[in-house]
Amino acid sequence: MNPVKNRAYITILLHLLVWMLFAFILLFYQPMSWNISLPYQFWIKQSGVLIMLVAVFYLNSNIFVPQLLMKNNNLGFILVILAIIIAISPVVNLLDDSLRLPELLEKAFNAGGIVRPFRKKDRLDIFQIMMTLMIVGISTSVTLIQKWQADKQLREELDKERIGSELSFLKAQINPHFFFNTLNNIYALTHVDVENSRRALHKLSRMMRYLLYDTQAGITPLSKEVSFIVDYLELMKLRLNDTTKVSFEGPLVGQDINIAPMLFLPYIENAFKHGVSSVEPSVIRIELSLEAKVLELKVVNTIFNENAEIVDSYGGIGLSNTKRRLDLLYPDKHTFSAMKVEESNEFVVHLTLVIDDPELYSR
Repeated sequence: MNPVKNRAYITILLHLLVWMLFAFILLFYQPMSWNISLPYQFWIKQSGVLIMLVAVFYLNSNIFVPQLLMKNNNLGFILVILAIIIAISPVVNLLDDSLRLPELLEKAFNAGGIVRPFRKKDRLDIFQIMMTLMIVGISTSVTLIQKWQADKQLREELDKERIGSELSFLKAQINPHFFFNTLNNIYALTHVDVENSRRALHKLSRMMRYLLYDTQAGITPLSKEVSFIVDYLELMKLRLNDTTKVSFEGPLVGQDINIAPMLFLPYIENAFKHGVSSVEPSVIRIELSLEAKVLELKVVNTIFNENAEIVDSYGGIGLSNTKRRLDLLYPDKHTFSAMKVEESNEFVVHLTLVIDDPELYSR
């Protein structure tokens, strides 16, 4: 069965049960406790009162509150409710007269040996007014709460749609940024080493397969992301000379976790962009560790004078977008820092993610 229809049936059933309980407690239970034989006209009248209260509830819920109260026409809403309350007593009196109920009830009470004073027709029926006010209050409260919940759900859906669109846009920017640099590297390699360039193309195709098929769900196992990073590093090493030392320490993943794909690559890519020299010794060190629920990335690269401006303007398309993805995907569950260490003349990027969602753990 359609889930929407299912919910509609449940709502209708819930309304029926509530009205049955209300009718029994307020309209039928007390008369049955009088221990007298009441005429059937009395039960007709009580049923008529129940129908009026149901009509007031749904008229208020579907018309008066949406068309008046929710459109800031408070005076009009109050006047309509007052008119309904004032009209209740004459309608009940008319129902009593048409059924000849006062005299029938008097006979029933006298037959039962009970003396019961009856309300004069020119007096307001306080009980009916209080019940009407209660029904109006409940109807107004339920309608306003439902409207608030619907608005909240709509806002959440719009936020999810906006975030999903933004993440897709950011991811689309990061991936071409990576491939643009990598293809340039392979192009340069074809001029000096054809065999290694073939190996590089094979690794790149494997990486593309990962991006095309394994990351579309928006999450990926950490083990696959680590393999992707290893392929990338091997690819980059093919174009480096002996003056650059690259090291990578990955986590020993016992229980795999899911993370956002392509989250670490821009920081590693930036290290190669700014931390490599063709003549001076340089070091690129990547450390990725997982302890308990904390995933930690540390990227260290040597700084050269010609690249010193990155300390003051650490950015670029890939990096700024990755930080934006962190804000969207891991709000209040990540820390990020990027700084220059003067003593070692190194630039250090430090990122931590708190993975505390059980659904992110792979089975």
